[in-house]
Amino acid sequence: MERIGLGKLPAKLLEDLLARYTRPDASVLVGPGIGEDAAIIDMGERCLVAKTDPITFASDAIGWYAVHVNANDVACCGARPRWFLATLLLPEHDTTAQLVESIFEQMADACHELDVTLCGGHTEITHGLDRPIVIGQMLGEVARDAYVSGAGARAGDVVILTKGIAVEGTALIARDKPAALAGLMSDAELARCAGFLRDPGISVVEDARLALQAGEVHALHDPTEGGVATGLWELAEAAALAWLWTANASRCCPSAPSCAAIWDWTRSASSAPAACSSPHPWGTRKSSSTRSRVPISPPPLLASW
Repeated sequence: MERIGLGKLPAKLLEDLLARYTRPDASVLVGPGIGEDAAIIDMGERCLVAKTDPITFASDAIGWYAVHVNANDVACCGARPRWFLATLLLPEHDTTAQLVESIFEQMADACHELDVTLCGGHTEITHGLDRPIVIGQMLGEVARDAYVSGAGARAGDVVILTKGIAVEGTALIARDKPAALAGLMSDAELARCAGFLRDPGISVVEDARLALQAGEVHALHDPTEGGVATGLWELAEAAALAWLWTANASRCCPSAPSCAAIWDWTRSASSAPAACSSPHPWGTRKSSSTRSRVPISPPPLLASW
């Protein structure tokens, strides 16, 4: 049997699994599906928005990532992130009290930034792990008549991309492989790329809030694993539409020359991070005639008006 590669499950497999193993519920207004960022559950005058996402790569800010990545998807439903739960799976041989406290401190810092409450979770030292994994769950709320979903995109909409492409992917590589990149750019350029984590930043919570205030937004989407190209395809799938788009990567990268140097290195280096296999700033790798997948995570917001 053919093994499945890194990244998201093939879309057809996921569609089949969801069709076979989920069941309808009148209170679930938005359930699992391609292009949908979170579940939306009817609670009367307000809706509960629920999202779960893991951080599986080794990172010096894994707890901080977990909060923001989950908050982004809740915000893309038009909701305010409110409550965060985390499962910490810790490495079998390398867990120390200092490591665990650092992850808790990161989660607390991110929750403070977003005015979110850490309200529960689970911790354990797990057999077979060589690095920490944090599985987050974010809960939020939104008025019954104010939520948005990927299926809301309409024919004729214009798609607006905030921040730029390859922001998070560039930051991850710069932070993970500084020695390998040192000869390709100046220390200042490398530091700037590593700093993309916070400037322009991976959070789209404020982006989503401003977009919703600015006009009639039909859909929001946070393109993560698979990049902007896959994010556009996911929105189109959710809304049963197609996009016609043209783009110039040099106009979309926050620091185009430095980004280009990093992505050129990832395409040629045998020591590139596992999370960046087959990388491209737009996140495109054709796995069939209808799907594109690549395990890399730029964090802009796609807003469909």
